[in-house]
Amino acid sequence: MDRREFLARGGGLVLGASLAGCAGPRLAEGEPHAGGSGGPAAAPGGVGALTLFLAGDVMTGRGIDQVLPHSVDPRLHEPHVLDARTYVALAERANGPIPDRAHYGYPWGEALGELRRVRPHARIVNLETAVTTSDDWWRGKAIHYRMHPGNVPVLTAAGLDVCVLGNNHVMDWGGAGLRETLRTLRRAGLRTPGAGEDREEAEAPAAVGTSAGRLLVFSYGSPTAGVPPGWRAGEGEPGVNFLPELGAGGAREVIEHVRAHRREGDRVVVSIHWGGNWGYEVPPPQRDFAHRLVDAGAADVVHGHSSHHPKGIEVYRGRLILYGAGDFLNDYEGIEGHETFRGDLTLMYFPTLDRSGALVSLEMAPMRIRRFRLQRASREEARWLQTMLDRESRRFGARVEATPTGRLALHRE
Repeated sequence: MDRREFLARGGGLVLGASLAGCAGPRLAEGEPHAGGSGGPAAAPGGVGALTLFLAGDVMTGRGIDQVLPHSVDPRLHEPHVLDARTYVALAERANGPIPDRAHYGYPWGEALGELRRVRPHARIVNLETAVTTSDDWWRGKAIHYRMHPGNVPVLTAAGLDVCVLGNNHVMDWGGAGLRETLRTLRRAGLRTPGAGEDREEAEAPAAVGTSAGRLLVFSYGSPTAGVPPGWRAGEGEPGVNFLPELGAGGAREVIEHVRAHRREGDRVVVSIHWGGNWGYEVPPPQRDFAHRLVDAGAADVVHGHSSHHPKGIEVYRGRLILYGAGDFLNDYEGIEGHETFRGDLTLMYFPTLDRSGALVSLEMAPMRIRRFRLQRASREEARWLQTMLDRESRRFGARVEATPTGRLALHRE
């Protein structure tokens, strides 16, 4: 049965009112991408300033995979949903029809225009799905994400440079699934820190050469975000770059990794999958951990993710800390629960760093996920994001204001 026939028969809508606890070409046509050599035409930090695009969780598996040109077997092993096409049906019921076999640029929607406008030196997301046809699903988890390898152009359509993989879904389909994920992404020219064929490879950073200097991206997965300890990469064993704890010992481990690779002039992003899915609280261990990295000169940006919505932002000793970047692409439309957090609203983060790695500016583009596609947030939605971010960031000595262009900007108090 194909997807349209499945949906016409009701889409397998057997779930209850809430599932909120569940979790080709290098570029799209006409999409300029600086990659390792270009960058903003006039970076606000001057010569040598580095502008990044950062986003939280990109979850192109499951429902989104089903609307792309290729798709894996839709059967799922979840307690409430047994077919990935059910998530398509929920989204269509909520917001209208989604194209069948959508083109690879479709999910990025109006985000592509923002990328053309800013022209960041490097583009970094947390890719929270396996890219595999493996059927060896991980029995210790209730939710499993995978995308067909033939759909990898959906990632290159946005000109991504780095897909961090230290998260709790990249190994949902076992060691074979992770190996296929790594091969597929690397063949597409994507850098994949945070997971590897063995421990050494999983720990290695992504190195991105740009016209503004070299950028290193380290990726870690924390058990506080549901990363299973059994996924830790070992000697000759595939897995993720697992960080057992966020205390002084965990910070020392990261600091030593960075010192082993960092050269003079490098700027460093430490990307970490940590914490729960919902709530604005920033646990003290997370803040202490981020501060330890900055104090040691091991992180110019701490890129935190796992929360399904954006959280407060801090600038500590001139360095940017995103405690929760929020989901950027997912298939959660039509799922009830946690509406007060507005998980359908998301942000594109564009920080500019000076030569030392200190934050010069942070601009954010408010977006909304609708019909599995990113569109610009309305004025009211952007205002909601601004109010929430300002409230949550003030506790860290920062404030967020709207700009005349409808975007958001971070300021220090």
